[in-house]
Amino acid sequence: MVRKMRKRALVSGAAAAAIVLGVTGCGTAANNASSTTSSSNGATAASASAGEASVNPAGVIDYALPPQTDLNWFLPIFNAANDSLYNAQIVDQMYIPMLVLNNDYSINWQDSIAKNITYNKQGTVYHIFLNPKWKWSNGQPVTSKDVLFTWNVIKAASASNAPSPWPFVGVGTGDIPNGVKSVVANGPYEVTITLKQPANQQWFIYNGIIQLTPLPASYMDVKSNIVDEIKYLGNNATNMMFDKVVDGPFKPLLAKDKQEWVIVPNPSYAGHKPQVSKIVFQYEGSNEAEFAALRSGQINVGYLDQSQLGSESALTSMGDTVTPEYAFGIFWIEMNMYKGSPNASVFDQLPVRQALQMAIDRETIVKDIYKGFAVPLYGPIPPQPATKFYDPAVNGLYSFNLAKAKQLLESAGWHMKNGVMTNAQGKKLSLTMMYVTGSESTQQEAELVQQDFGQIGVKVTLKGEPFSQFISITSDPSNHSWDLALGSGWVYNGPGFYPSGEGLFNTGAPSGTGFSDPKEDQLINATHQPYPTDAETMKVFDQYEMYTAKVLPFLWTVNPASLVVVAPHVQGVLQHLNAADGLPEMQYWYVTK
Repeated sequence: MVRKMRKRALVSGAAAAAIVLGVTGCGTAANNASSTTSSSNGATAASASAGEASVNPAGVIDYALPPQTDLNWFLPIFNAANDSLYNAQIVDQMYIPMLVLNNDYSINWQDSIAKNITYNKQGTVYHIFLNPKWKWSNGQPVTSKDVLFTWNVIKAASASNAPSPWPFVGVGTGDIPNGVKSVVANGPYEVTITLKQPANQQWFIYNGIIQLTPLPASYMDVKSNIVDEIKYLGNNATNMMFDKVVDGPFKPLLAKDKQEWVIVPNPSYAGHKPQVSKIVFQYEGSNEAEFAALRSGQINVGYLDQSQLGSESALTSMGDTVTPEYAFGIFWIEMNMYKGSPNASVFDQLPVRQALQMAIDRETIVKDIYKGFAVPLYGPIPPQPATKFYDPAVNGLYSFNLAKAKQLLESAGWHMKNGVMTNAQGKKLSLTMMYVTGSESTQQEAELVQQDFGQIGVKVTLKGEPFSQFISITSDPSNHSWDLALGSGWVYNGPGFYPSGEGLFNTGAPSGTGFSDPKEDQLINATHQPYPTDAETMKVFDQYEMYTAKVLPFLWTVNPASLVVVAPHVQGVLQHLNAADGLPEMQYWYVTK
């Protein structure tokens, strides 16, 4: 899947397998995303074990990126145009997040910058205690000075008049930055955040504090004023070799656009030491090229597109494993509702959105395109992997029904003219739908939607774009070259792990596409308030979930599994694909030959 945000992650629908391996607290990912929660459908899974073979410290991991996916942003503070899961995958190997999540969505304090967080009963004051074991690769400790530097960069980069390439994609998520009254240091390893208003403590920790990944102030804070500073960082964020001072398990070695990006162990890392000589992120031109590289051994951690099911024996016969994984994420068709978009007024009509949703045949997409390795989505929370946030009451909303979809359009004032629905003003439902190229499954999904929309009088012209270009276009409110966009989604991680919809569905959402609904804003805001019991918290959350499912800020499609392929001599991959944030922990991967 493609992701539109960083840890919140946008992912591309073409790379479901690649997502699992790694969506910015944001998260846009291609529609090939995955997580670390194994599917109950294990029909294609094969098992192989290297046994107790010894670790080869000279081993190399060659890791396949989704087809036509460029890495183009290398700082842990993202803008919208480059906030993809795939960028986040490599960034998280170089910069330790403030908070790392376990597969059960608890906080992994051992691998996080923070070693503990306390807060008051009102949810207004939070104390972050930093683990003093962490060091930058220049030998200096990671301290509260670095956290305050990150905070000042986020504040400045969140301004509406922030210079290009900003603004920061996480603005508004977790009340960052406008809901924060103050951020102060209480010594080198303690930071206190005070909010303007009480907040649900878990929501603020998972969506607010989680965004404060420290930047190395001693190396990066070089300008005399903050505006010049964010210009400097923005200008260098696209250059991986700018990251000369890092605190993560790896540091950069080489970056070749549309070829490869190479990271090597960081000797100063104070956590679990990497046991490989390097990891190579490999650019892939197509799923077919990636499959050929898996067969030849040029790639030893990759993916299988669902369209290639039936050919997996060519890999499993060599001992490769193929394992389905599901991301805690959602995938959709975006509607261009940005101000000035030629069809914004059309998409603003709920009956139109309802008709389009009822013309999406999710069951056929699951069965025929993803070969059963996907689940239908009916709202903003996926049914798989299982979490407390999913409300089964949304199941079956807007089921596939072309006749009813057509009737809805007619009752809303549209009538068929020369095969295309037209209103009284002569406006035609003739739309351009962009889709992510490189995956046959995504293209098949786009073609099926085109065909079914045509059955209700909605004429769709398809336009393919590589994922990096796709998210750059859909995140630009001034770009009116598209009406619908298929092939991306959102993994709930980083800013936006607590899946209450801000940043996506609220008015002015930085990872939205112009949707605005006052009741939606109200229900999202209600989930951010503190409640005395978990039952009351979830009652409010379920109200938000149901309304969002019904009002359709996006058109829901399916959550496809990533089919993760791992060579027999590579270990630790499946055990350390993090379901909670969609990002891999590559310091635990190793090679046995």
